Amino acid sequence: MSEPQSTRFLDRIEGPEDLKSLSPDQLPQLAQELRDEIIQHVSAIGGHLASSLGVVELTIALHYVFDSPRDKIIWDVGHQAYSHKLLTGRRQAFTTLRQMGGISGFPRRGESPHDAFGTGHASTSLSAAMGMAEALVRSGDPHKVVAVIGDGGITGGMALEALNQTRHTLNNLIVILNDNEMSIAPSVGSFSTFLSQAVARQSHGWFIRLLRRMVKPLPQWLQDEIAYAGRRWRQSFLGFFTPGILVEAFGYHYIGPIDGHRLDLLIPVLAQAKSIGDPILVHVLTTKGKGYAPAENDAVAFHGIGPFDIETGYPNGMKGQAPSYTTVFSQTLLRLFAEQPKLMAITAAMPQGTGLDRLQAAFPDRVFDLGITEPHCVTFAAGMATQGYRPVVAIYSTFLQRAYDQILHDVCLQNLNVIFCLDRAGIVGEDGPTHHGLFDLSYLRSLPNLVLMAPADENELQHMMRTALELDYPVAIRYPRGQGLGVPLDPQLKVLPLGKAEVLEQGRDLALLAVGAGVAPAREAARLLRERGLAATVVNARFIKPLDRDLILDLADRIGRLVTVEENVLAGGFGSGVLELLAEAGMSSVLVHRIGIPDHFVEHGSQEMLRSYYRLDPQGICISCLEFLAAHELLPAPTAARISSRPL
Repeated sequence: MSEPQSTRFLDRIEGPEDLKSLSPDQLPQLAQELRDEIIQHVSAIGGHLASSLGVVELTIALHYVFDSPRDKIIWDVGHQAYSHKLLTGRRQAFTTLRQMGGISGFPRRGESPHDAFGTGHASTSLSAAMGMAEALVRSGDPHKVVAVIGDGGITGGMALEALNQTRHTLNNLIVILNDNEMSIAPSVGSFSTFLSQAVARQSHGWFIRLLRRMVKPLPQWLQDEIAYAGRRWRQSFLGFFTPGILVEAFGYHYIGPIDGHRLDLLIPVLAQAKSIGDPILVHVLTTKGKGYAPAENDAVAFHGIGPFDIETGYPNGMKGQAPSYTTVFSQTLLRLFAEQPKLMAITAAMPQGTGLDRLQAAFPDRVFDLGITEPHCVTFAAGMATQGYRPVVAIYSTFLQRAYDQILHDVCLQNLNVIFCLDRAGIVGEDGPTHHGLFDLSYLRSLPNLVLMAPADENELQHMMRTALELDYPVAIRYPRGQGLGVPLDPQLKVLPLGKAEVLEQGRDLALLAVGAGVAPAREAARLLRERGLAATVVNARFIKPLDRDLILDLADRIGRLVTVEENVLAGGFGSGVLELLAEAGMSSVLVHRIGIPDHFVEHGSQEMLRSYYRLDPQGICISCLEFLAAHELLPAPTAARISSRPL
């Protein structure tokens, strides 16, 4: 007997062509099926829920009207693209979303031809779309390029730069402004407020196009006069009634705002936008978390969430008692704020993610959320520092990459005492290569005047924050995502000696030099080595810059076999610094093995699985040490014979 055919429309869709076979009155049911599918899977494996639920109808309408992949659809940030994935041939693989070896939580060009541009950071879609649109025009391709950007993303400097460069000749460019009054936290800034005014849908665009056709046979001088009068009318009319005047000043026709959950409005409006031969901006109003009450009521908590109970919305299971690094950072900063009135805090649209929301409640006039503007955040902090204030810039490691020029020129070159606190440093997990903080040791270590630290545990984090306040130059502290080790927190904060490491264990056979999240597994690896008859010195380096020169050179001289451990790319990282130090001291013959991330981007997967894969867990560090010693014939024969290799 054949299996009964599914009654769900979603089960019949393997691509956009199948979607187009549905009638308009069947699409609302499909929207509900998409929401059910997303909620079911995200509740089991975690992911970006609220943002994806908010664009279900918009996604259906885009694929119903446009011809992907010939028409190019670009999702700014990309965390809202779950419906897009389900409608473009990845429904069967959706259970592997964000899992190691599975499909990405963001658009990936290598994953599907329907993913026109890989994303993961905000405010990139307009620049990419304009580049694509220009290329299509030049090659004679008639298809459209559609960029979907949120009201938070469009406030980013890169998006504004792209808007400013819009060319009227890009008649194939359509921008969808997804206005839900939120990026992750509520959007901030005058531009976001202006664009998000909820006003009635206008129809003046049709009148203007009709007027253009009517005046075309007239003499040119008369056409010019009528065009001038028309521009004046548009400026006064649009400026009074709509936010469209600013958008049109950038060279776009403006349509909207329209209800982003009304398919009967979205489809004809997008069809209209597709038919217009000029750059278009369609302003769509949506609700983040639409269709799932807990997510609608708390879109911030449900932006990125782990597994949860669908009925209650509560996270599954109970977390351990150890506080997260973010929590310890927040609690410590609260203590320091109470003591030092000139201490300020700055973040880029992530007050909840960085823990600054607690400070906002206690010190609202000393915490600045500047939106998705990482370069502005850094230079804003530099300006404050010139006037005797002490700004703390709390930004995820991966996002601080966007402000490298400002860190270099505006902070380090001027030797300003700005403190950078880099959350989510190292392996982050399921969000994948756009979110891993695996480059900060490399891109910060080379900057003059900067002190760079990484705590071995949550207790050391609070001491490093106190230490940073004693230094009269730029400081960066990087710490990992997730819970600490559960160590006791000292009641009194102390100042750590600058550039001095900590010896945790003594051994004669090799020295393990670890930094940050690599310290605890290195210490456990030393225990595993002891079981094999090998004694390892274990060092908590604490400082990546300056290095503890005296200790490292002493270990190199006495032991002669060093292994460095870091959750960072090997190129230019902590291990590279150790090699440079040895070379400068004329000790290049010392045997050194570096454990870290090789020269490629790390894919998505759980932190535990990725650390195991890259030999950054205790077992992997132990095996790497054994192989290192065996390669140099420094192991007893019985021990060498028992080594079991774990290929990467």
